[in-house]
Amino acid sequence: METTLKSEITCPECGHKKVEDMPTNACQFFYECVNCKKVLKPKKGDCCVYCSYGTVPCPPIQQNKSSC
Repeated sequence: METTLKSEITCPECGHKKVEDMPTNACQFFYECVNCKKVLKPKKGDCCVYCSYGTVPCPPIQQNKSSC
């Protein structure tokens, strides 16, 4: 299965959506919304902001690893 490297993040504060490239070598713990400037952090139990707010989980999760 091919790993998807783009995910659309939706800000829970203002609803702004943006497609971003996911890093393949590290988790992304923080993400600043370009619209409202809110800094997003992973929800409890998620390893990164892509797993919490993205349309596609991060590459390690896609590859069936336990976390980033």
